[in-house]
Amino acid sequence: MNATLPAAFRHPYAVDPAYKKSVAYFSMEFAIDQALKTYSGGLGFLAGSHMKSAYELKQNLIGIGMLWKQGYYDQVRRADNAMDVQFREKIYSFLEDTGAHFTIQVFGRPVWVRAYYLDPKHFNTVPMFFLTTDVDGNDEQARAISYRLYDNDPTLKVAQCMVLGLGGAKFLDEINYSPEVYHLNEAHALSAIFHLYRTFNGAKDEITKRLIFTTHTPEEAGNEKHNIHFLDNLGFFNGLSLDQVGELTGIREDIFNHSLAVLRVARRANGVSKLHGEVAREMWAHYPGTCEITHVTNAQNQRYWADAQLADAQQQRDADRMAVRKRTMKQLLLDVVADQVGKLFDPAVLTIVWARRFAAYKRPELLLSDYERFTRLLNNPDYPVQIIWAGKPYPFDEGAKQNFNKLFYRSHLHPNMAVLTGYELRLSKILKDGADIWLNTPIVPREASGTSGMTAAMNGAINLSTNDGWISEFAKPNENSFIVPLADRNATADVRDAHDCAGLYDLLEQQILPMYYDRPAEWQGMVARSMTDVNAFFGADRMVREYYERVYV
Repeated sequence: MNATLPAAFRHPYAVDPAYKKSVAYFSMEFAIDQALKTYSGGLGFLAGSHMKSAYELKQNLIGIGMLWKQGYYDQVRRADNAMDVQFREKIYSFLEDTGAHFTIQVFGRPVWVRAYYLDPKHFNTVPMFFLTTDVDGNDEQARAISYRLYDNDPTLKVAQCMVLGLGGAKFLDEINYSPEVYHLNEAHALSAIFHLYRTFNGAKDEITKRLIFTTHTPEEAGNEKHNIHFLDNLGFFNGLSLDQVGELTGIREDIFNHSLAVLRVARRANGVSKLHGEVAREMWAHYPGTCEITHVTNAQNQRYWADAQLADAQQQRDADRMAVRKRTMKQLLLDVVADQVGKLFDPAVLTIVWARRFAAYKRPELLLSDYERFTRLLNNPDYPVQIIWAGKPYPFDEGAKQNFNKLFYRSHLHPNMAVLTGYELRLSKILKDGADIWLNTPIVPREASGTSGMTAAMNGAINLSTNDGWISEFAKPNENSFIVPLADRNATADVRDAHDCAGLYDLLEQQILPMYYDRPAEWQGMVARSMTDVNAFFGADRMVREYYERVYV
């Protein structure tokens, strides 16, 4: 096998000697550009920034992902303007057929896989390859594997992981490329280890020295598990016997834990924030045979996310120019509000934004749990506010979709409350550009990292947050952010939520609103400190450098 990429797919730069080790980065989703809908949320945003910063630092890294025919889904409006789910075919003329056309065994039969190439020139990424089963020679079930990101059919979802893992590893063989590191971003591509088992004739140490694992899930129960016989029948183990699987992973029980398997085979693993690293080490400590778990705090690519004019004004310490640019950025967001929901928001009014994946533990509706106080906040003539929500629920989670639409229907009662649809890269950027306050409300410590507040801070928004994930490394309360004090970890859910909700209102009423309206120079100083602090450590260039210096070594 060759350690050099074929000429047609090589990096468009001379690799920096500091990053010469060859790495293949496997991820189920990548958020690269609005034009390429291969992502659902934060995991994809993180992976996309990784590909961009690896390109900018001239690293010897490539990306392996999936080409989703229908993306995650299109978040559209019903007749009454509530959100709905639409699956629509995507076509990308800028992707090139690599010529790699091969089969893997799924469902007990060969399934054809084709790989497409994303040239770095299009979106300033490292070379990237996207796999699909929507090709001639496959029946409808096989084609459907690559239709929808995170399909709700358990069989198709496991098959998707097989295409990414087994298929991704086999694709590298097809192009005669043998990277020194296989970096699995989450455990979706776990099945790659069963391909490597055959490549190295069962030599576990040969797999281990090549395998790196990034875990994003801070709860053991949230890690993927399946019946081992179900996986075996699907071909997940690439023809290995269950005895061989047990020898490799240490799992001989009926329930196969995907993350545990990787942790027992990988050379090193990492959490995605300092706090998450601590949580992950504690979570897996009672399982024997797992590898070292360090942490590399997630980050985002500044060249993609940060507004250049605002950044320049901040670097020149020109507060007036910063304020003028931020107002322009806010107006672009308010134009979207007017277009989507017919409300004319005021750029002079404090604008609060909650926008991210619409998951229960992120508590999008937390402010409304004290509706009397919420109404008082929205009706305060002395300190007016306007609040915007956006985000995508999982398309098959009826409860999450209902919660989203409850917020939308509630917004009819308040002229200064809006709920937006179409939450993808472009809208995410507009929301972060336009927010004054970036509201972040996860249950501590369930947010492994979270990154939306980073890019909001890069664009002049102040984080108002519970103390979870990356925030605990960034926050200097009342200097660069506003942080809700930690609730009692032993409190019931109702008591915890009431504590956090009250903390948000106390900060808004007693500190944020008076500062924004009565002490604008102090507010502007806080914005500048927030931008300085987030750019100092939470840019993805630092993150991809740390992977080489601390994880791949």
